Amino acid sequence: MKPYYQDSHCTIYHADCMDVLPHLEPVDLVLTDPPYGLGISSNPVRQLHEKQDWDSAPVDAELLSVCMDAGREQIVWGGNYFGLPAHQCFLVWNKHQPQDFSLAMCEQAWTSLKMPAKLFSRSVRYLKEHPTEKPIELMRWCIEMCSGEPSTILDPFMGSGTTLRAAKDLGRKAIGIEIEEKYCEIAAKRLAQEVLPFDAVG
Repeated sequence: MKPYYQDSHCTIYHADCMDVLPHLEPVDLVLTDPPYGLGISSNPVRQLHEKQDWDSAPVDAELLSVCMDAGREQIVWGGNYFGLPAHQCFLVWNKHQPQDFSLAMCEQAWTSLKMPAKLFSRSVRYLKEHPTEKPIELMRWCIEMCSGEPSTILDPFMGSGTTLRAAKDLGRKAIGIEIEEKYCEIAAKRLAQEVLPFDAVG
């Protein structure tokens, strides 16, 4: 299958992930944020983004299982919506939201990691090119939580490419799959930017 975008670290496929996954070698980590089925793209707070129905229903359980089986370890944001089995480690993103605000104060990820639960704190005040885009610092943190420094990371619900950008910044290889072409284009532009050292001034 021909990639939509490819560089020395990252590959993007514009396709349904079920059409791509059978052709991929197993990866070290599946790190993804599938649709939760909350209709969140139509929330009035998110009016900067056009209303779509991609999140009107949660991702199919069989599809999610196939995605998770592609990796040695898994981190699935919104995992509390998918009936996944009990496991030792879950990750929590503290969004620094006021208690009376209409959106969640935190989000949870299900993981297969063998460690105690962990907490990441980061405000939601950042620019987004996708209505449910995670902060890049959060996705870097997720990658660094994993054992054995995963060298290849897969995001089968790539969105605007934050997982791939985080992986590239850390010098890891990553594969993203996204069914909406406009988000493939956004992700490709993000990945085409040079990687800057974390301690760069500016």
